[in-house]
Amino acid sequence: MSRTYKATGINLKTQALGESDKIVTILTREFGLIRAVAPGSRKHNSSLGGRSGMFVVNELLIAKGRSLDKITQAQTLKTYPGLAKDLGKLAASQYLAEIVLCEALSEQPQEELYDLFNEHLHRLEAVSSANLSGVLAHLAHGVFHLLALAGLTPQVQICCLSQRSLKPDFTDPNWQVGFSIPAGGTVSLEARERLRREGEREMRAEGQRSRGAGEQGEINNQYPIPNAPSAMTPVASTDSAALASTRASGTSATHWLPNAQTVVVHRQEIPVISSRLGAMELALLQQLSQPEIMQIDGARDYDWLSVEQILRQYAQYQLGRPIRSATLIDSYFAANHDATV
Repeated sequence: MSRTYKATGINLKTQALGESDKIVTILTREFGLIRAVAPGSRKHNSSLGGRSGMFVVNELLIAKGRSLDKITQAQTLKTYPGLAKDLGKLAASQYLAEIVLCEALSEQPQEELYDLFNEHLHRLEAVSSANLSGVLAHLAHGVFHLLALAGLTPQVQICCLSQRSLKPDFTDPNWQVGFSIPAGGTVSLEARERLRREGEREMRAEGQRSRGAGEQGEINNQYPIPNAPSAMTPVASTDSAALASTRASGTSATHWLPNAQTVVVHRQEIPVISSRLGAMELALLQQLSQPEIMQIDGARDYDWLSVEQILRQYAQYQLGRPIRSATLIDSYFAANHDATV
């Protein structure tokens, strides 16, 4: 079996090793995510120095190792010099790279992920440095597409509760829709309110049924039927704490009452609203599924930042880890927004 193999990949992460080496994490078309040593790459005159930098695409010849493989040859195919010249673009690229590192598999071809990531780096590099909205828009676009590739896309076209289509109402300045991270997307506030009211009516009805069952049990105990077995049967709980817990979990709680009939109630969970979106924010969020970003008149930097933060929270929830580069986006936006106000 050959001890060397060829791969085409883009560098996602580097870390120092010893006095002169680097460990490079690479997303390859053929083998997915690999970690390999770039020997001597930190030396001033090393041929691997520039080739082991961030977001450099190389054709590689790699030797297998016991714990880490070793890069023996590298031929650069593409670089993204425009990303390093702008803090916002660089932060956005690192942000996308963190998501790719979470999604990528090892020892499996990752052609779609490789091509998608390179495409969004190319788009970010092409954005004007003076266009703050453009950087945020292309970042949000990239995050949405990466989540879609992993099957983690949030539901933004319809309400997660009613399954009805949602259309932003630009005629009402106070119009809003909810976004629930645990529920997986957008929630009509009217549908949520209806569900809450229905739940309250159910709780009152259950309380009345339970009180009636308890009174009947007391009568049976005072005047027992001869030779009738004594039974304790579960009914829906009337305890306020139990009902609150029940509604939060979307399940049903039971208590044991004498000689009562079993009552099983299945409740739809009321989703927690993580944030509220206006008409413009929903419109921007809904068009992110398109191959290209659509220009929407009236969109402001703040609107795109709000969309990015919603996707950030959702991605962190789905991936189970924070996106560290997001703090750089916050700093970049704050500094540039203050400079233009």
